[in-house]
Amino acid sequence: MKKLLPPILLFLFVILMPLVCWLTAAPHFINYPFNLLGLVAVVLGFALAKSGSTIFAQEETNIMTFNKPDKLVEIGVFQYTRNPMYLGFVIALLGYAVLIGGAPVSFLFVIAFLLIADRWYIRFEEKMMEQTFGNAYLRYRGRVRRWL
Repeated sequence: MKKLLPPILLFLFVILMPLVCWLTAAPHFINYPFNLLGLVAVVLGFALAKSGSTIFAQEETNIMTFNKPDKLVEIGVFQYTRNPMYLGFVIALLGYAVLIGGAPVSFLFVIAFLLIADRWYIRFEEKMMEQTFGNAYLRYRGRVRRWL
């Protein structure tokens, strides 16, 4: 799983979530038109993730999860969360769960993604950041929260 990139995992969860809901005949608790609120979260989540990736592109730094980081980015949305792309993915996935009807099983995918991001991807990245940038990263980590 180490080489499974976060956007690929997100895509797999987006495909699997409605499939599992359908296969398990999971009840839906959020009906039309209220489920459309999920679309707002999907858009906001992807906008947050895109803002993070755009800053990486502007700063001409590496965005790939398993490659060595080459620049400590502390501007823009990175002033408020150390992981805007993961946070955006979680918000978007949460919105998607609401959009498809809010079946309880769909929220398990959101929790699973959050835990995988937090315990696997982010810990790996933070270890690399600390090794690469040392005290500068530790100061940044002390100022800015992991999620919010």
